Amino acid sequence: MLSWWAGGIGIGLVLIVAVGLVQPIGVSTQYVVLDGVLLHYVLPDVASRSSYLAKTAQGWTLVTYEFFFVLGIPLGALMAAMVTARFTIRVVPVEWKKRFGPNPGNRLVWSFLGGFLLLFGARFGGGCTSGHMISGISQLAISSFVFSAALFISGIITARVLYRDGGPGC
Repeated sequence: MLSWWAGGIGIGLVLIVAVGLVQPIGVSTQYVVLDGVLLHYVLPDVASRSSYLAKTAQGWTLVTYEFFFVLGIPLGALMAAMVTARFTIRVVPVEWKKRFGPNPGNRLVWSFLGGFLLLFGARFGGGCTSGHMISGISQLAISSFVFSAALFISGIITARVLYRDGGPGC
């Protein structure tokens, strides 16, 4: 397993290569592009009435740098888990089971809602954690420093609320 500093150096090198060859790292826009491209094929009238989708997705294809970057996130995680022999299939992680019970339906619903809120917040905030915290901070963008501080503060508050009784991380 890599140490934290090796991971940081790796992310830094990927950022340098990405900025040098294509553009800064960021993935949340690709989800909107996917929605827009699919909606343009399925319901073109609806898609054309949305100024947000028209600006973000019209004329785009799915085969872009960002698409492969987004695809590489789960594939890279899967490869790392397999190489380090840490791959397991479980819907309900041990810590979730201890705190909230073994029901996989609850876990999946809350995971979906959390992911939806995260992506909504990323688009509302003008970027995701990779866009703001990696690319934005490396470019000394004030909005990225504000975003990162808000992310950490909200994460601490959420952990305190969910694990009031001193669960993991509190």
